[in-house]
Amino acid sequence: MRIGDLVVRKSHGKDVLFRIIDIVENKNKKKQVILKGIDFRLIADSSVDDLEVVRQDNVRNYIFSRQIESLLNKAIKNRLDRNRKYYRNGFGRPGKVLHLDGDSEYLKICLEAYKKLQIQAVGKVVTEGDQYKVIGSLLGEYSPDILVITGHDSILNPNGDMKNINNYRNSKNFIKAVQEARKYESSMDELVIFAGACQSYYEAILNAGANFASSPHRILIHCLDPVLIVEKIAYSRIDKVLPLEEVFQNTITGIKGIGGLETRGKYRSGLPKSLYE
Repeated sequence: MRIGDLVVRKSHGKDVLFRIIDIVENKNKKKQVILKGIDFRLIADSSVDDLEVVRQDNVRNYIFSRQIESLLNKAIKNRLDRNRKYYRNGFGRPGKVLHLDGDSEYLKICLEAYKKLQIQAVGKVVTEGDQYKVIGSLLGEYSPDILVITGHDSILNPNGDMKNINNYRNSKNFIKAVQEARKYESSMDELVIFAGACQSYYEAILNAGANFASSPHRILIHCLDPVLIVEKIAYSRIDKVLPLEEVFQNTITGIKGIGGLETRGKYRSGLPKSLYE
């Protein structure tokens, strides 16, 4: 086992593909492997004995590349069908996004997806514990319509109290970041917020002021779930309150992984289309 290897955990049914990011010694002087999810926002540890290396030619059996491509294309098609009459003679401006992520690799994937979806997005890599410190100044600098606050999270003790904020790796930090954002803009219609990561304390993040959060069933979420939520908001008209089922239907993990409150779209139509663009 080497840093950089792709592996799965035998004890978890080989359900999630990981990359080894570190190998350390635990208290018993045994090797402990630190893992990072390839598709899911998850940091985990494992013994060497529980891991199985995945050959490169088998990686496609574990990742969602085809499904993701299909979902992104479906989102674009649905958008064109929905706003066809406005595209014919007019123009439109989708909502702008500020995305704070505790993980640079996941942020890169998200920014590539925003680009494909034709969404103007600014991404900043900020560790989860520091996000609340910079959120006010970044909101003032970029004036986004939609704010995404994510990174890594997990339940520290699966048998512990799910209503105890200290049983979550980073939910407390996401809550603090949302609270700071709401000091800057209290209206949930003016600033739409998605916050959370894998297994996050969903109810507490919503109560802090987020429009959308993870994870209602405390499951893992895909790294592009927030992007698919944002696309729906960014390209839905400002005079429409989106049906929640419509918001979640094209996400990867669905309502077990993502939930939220009724929210207005951020897309503004305009007339006429300029002759000089």
